[in-house]
Amino acid sequence: MKKFVMAALGGTLAGVIASTQVAGPLLAQENARNSTVYEQLDLFGDIFERIRIQYVEEVDESELIEAAINGMLTSLDPHSSYLSPDDAAQMRVQTRGEFGGLGIEVTQEEGFVKVVSPIDGTPADEAGIEAGDFITHVDNESVLGLTLDQAVEMMRGPVGSEIVITVVREGEDEPFDVSIIRDTIKLTAVRARTEGNTAVLRVTTFNDQTFPNLKEGLEEQIEEAGGIENLNGLVLDLRNNPGGLLTQAIKVSDAFLDSGEIVSTRGRNPDDGERFNATDGDLSQGLPIVVLINGGSASASEIVAGALQDHRRAIVVGTKSFGKGSVQTVMPLRGDGAMRLTTARYYTPSGRSIQALGVSPDIVVEQPRRRATEEEEETSNRRTRSEADLRGSLNNDSLSEDEIRQIEEDRAKAEAAAQLREDDYQLAYAIDILKGLTALGPKE
Repeated sequence: MKKFVMAALGGTLAGVIASTQVAGPLLAQENARNSTVYEQLDLFGDIFERIRIQYVEEVDESELIEAAINGMLTSLDPHSSYLSPDDAAQMRVQTRGEFGGLGIEVTQEEGFVKVVSPIDGTPADEAGIEAGDFITHVDNESVLGLTLDQAVEMMRGPVGSEIVITVVREGEDEPFDVSIIRDTIKLTAVRARTEGNTAVLRVTTFNDQTFPNLKEGLEEQIEEAGGIENLNGLVLDLRNNPGGLLTQAIKVSDAFLDSGEIVSTRGRNPDDGERFNATDGDLSQGLPIVVLINGGSASASEIVAGALQDHRRAIVVGTKSFGKGSVQTVMPLRGDGAMRLTTARYYTPSGRSIQALGVSPDIVVEQPRRRATEEEEETSNRRTRSEADLRGSLNNDSLSEDEIRQIEEDRAKAEAAAQLREDDYQLAYAIDILKGLTALGPKE
């Protein structure tokens, strides 16, 4: 018995010695690391004092510290940044759906400001700014070397004032200037309409109003159609939608899913990951869905497109999305400022990360850039002659007035569809897909 106890104690002592031998170097490394961090913080303090006392001009100490904080955050990735009290207040206003500015969502790439997407109906959209454009100058001042927040600040100004931005666009040989009048940006999160027998839900942003607007808009289209049975499907148009609130992306996805995962987030600590699942209920009652995306579809838009695609609930049409697959958490700081920090990546139900890759459409459809010449416009305006235009042509006496009226209505619909192909080829393509699915009939 004594031998057993001694053996046990011997084992314990050996374990303590072994632990000490392993922990010793680790503890030394940790102490060395902490020592290095404190030395660097002391270095920061020394530099701050030198600047404060010896810089050629007097500096604002608070601005200097803010710049240092922002530099630390922006060195991490394009989406992490410091928000001054004014910027934090402005961000809170934007999520409620109304703010002043040009109406563009931007990011930073290669030192320049890159347009993620213009927002529908805003001054930038009406001025012809496109997703993928690079802004190199604001009022002839270069934005190269500025942080994203500094560049955005240059583009802000009083409502009604003019701004001239210099744009570099793929396919254009030279940079060109665009004059824009700043305005109050009132975001209509969802615009609903019906094209033929198809409900079209144009989602421009994901703010507090997105899901309520979407639900209300779809219900209105169903009512105007005389019942959901009179619709052949719906198009969820997420083109040039820069994203927004994760909670709204989840609600919009859930609106068309009965069950299953919508999105998951994974951070640095595996225990901090979250999964969001759909609840029972489909607003469209199983109608076929086509989701439209392009290079201006980012963040929350990609969550919705990826979830509906992975669950085979929708056909995704258009071009590859932007590829912003990271989650930013806004953390309030003392003094009413805030820190926007990238804390996680999000993953679609199949487990794929969209970061830098984007959502790939099931059917790739480019939106052609059509520049009609005067000759083409003259040809399109020229009316095509038919048998009915010939003098003395015979009447068609085999059809009743109602049948003739129906033929004319069908022809008008076909002509409207043809015009839509000219105005918005991608949307027309999506509607044609739904027509094809309807023509096949229900599965037996």
